[in-house]
Amino acid sequence: MLAIFVATLTRNVYVALGLGLVASETLIAGGNPVIGSLMSAERSVQVLTDAGNARVLVFCLLIGALIVFMRESGGVDATVGLLDRKGLTSTPRRAGLAPAIAGTLVFVETNVSLLSSGVLGRRLFDTHGLSRERLAYVIDSTSAPVSALILLNGWGAYVLTLVQPYYGEQSLSVVAGTVMWNVYAILTVLGVFATVLFNRTFGPMRTADLEARPGAAELETVDHTPANRAIHMWLPLLVMVAGSIGFMAWTGKGNMLAGNGSLSILWGVCVAIALAAVMLRLSKVFTSTEIQERFFRGIGEMVPPVTVLLLAIAFGASLKALGTGTYMAGIVSDYLPAAMVPMAVFLVAGVTAFMTGTSWGTFGIMVPIAMPVAQAVGFPPELMLAAVIGGGVFGDHCSPISDTTVIASLAAGCDHVRHVATQLPYAVAAGSVASVIYLFAGLALS
Repeated sequence: MLAIFVATLTRNVYVALGLGLVASETLIAGGNPVIGSLMSAERSVQVLTDAGNARVLVFCLLIGALIVFMRESGGVDATVGLLDRKGLTSTPRRAGLAPAIAGTLVFVETNVSLLSSGVLGRRLFDTHGLSRERLAYVIDSTSAPVSALILLNGWGAYVLTLVQPYYGEQSLSVVAGTVMWNVYAILTVLGVFATVLFNRTFGPMRTADLEARPGAAELETVDHTPANRAIHMWLPLLVMVAGSIGFMAWTGKGNMLAGNGSLSILWGVCVAIALAAVMLRLSKVFTSTEIQERFFRGIGEMVPPVTVLLLAIAFGASLKALGTGTYMAGIVSDYLPAAMVPMAVFLVAGVTAFMTGTSWGTFGIMVPIAMPVAQAVGFPPELMLAAVIGGGVFGDHCSPISDTTVIASLAAGCDHVRHVATQLPYAVAAGSVASVIYLFAGLALS
């Protein structure tokens, strides 16, 4: 609770997780804050002694290098420009589908999804008289929900690490099983495509669309990057995804769900980076020195989110040692009707993400609580984990301080306050329906 309170007060997930970790270790140390502070550092170091944790942390660092390779080689610009030149965006519906599909396909990392689909959508939406607010909604409401559904990315690796202490070798199947229960993400993606295909909006979004006119905004040109540069984006992504799937089947002896997720995704990104580097050198896009510089710069860009991941894992381990999950499970069992548990987890995760502006930090706080609760009340862990993931994304979409919401506004060239105001009704609508479905699921399973 301290972590949630501090996160709400400071809107700083680093401080929240750090103080939460110190408080937990202080309680374990019998109330001695000095020993608690020292043991917090030791608890963080112990995260790296677990091979699975170490692999996930290294993967998240390496994905930053791959992102920089794709971005600065011109691969992202060339890919979106190629779609434009092929005439696949000649009508308003097609123009709306282009960034929605791009945001869906580029599921490996939310920022890449937002920036690539935003670059494509700006000119297309201006040409067809579609508002920039609608573009911001489309790219924001596909990036994170799709990443939360197609978990062959850092999201999946992160959540897998948080769940592993509670379900061991079954953790991969638990994480994979969240897809069908992730109601908010599914409804949000369906809402985006319904908006695009039917070309209908409501609320403040409708007002923004009525104000938009063809050519009203300054038409922008897509960077004239050679079309053959597109391969520098799609081929490494394809190799990483296919490689990760293949390695999971290999390590699972033919059964993907029995495979080693952290090992497979690490191997996949290593192969993709090696391929990208060779392609960049052979095509003379960068020199060896420039490739090396971008490699380490990409790793550096991922240090802040990896720090969140490290603190979240350490905090979760500390809470488990303290018995917080068991304690919370007892409270839920004694005072909260079991039928309301999934809905309550979803809403608490949403509020936490709204206040902190980070879904990943919310996962780090909520998963160590939700998993023991699931065991106590006898609900499927997939349901409870999906409620946490969906709630985190829901809160992110409503939060004006969310990094992905801010980046969506920047990528779409849209005023940030207007983006939040126009997206909020869609997020609340999906969140309300998701809450009711989680309540019905709790009633059916209790």
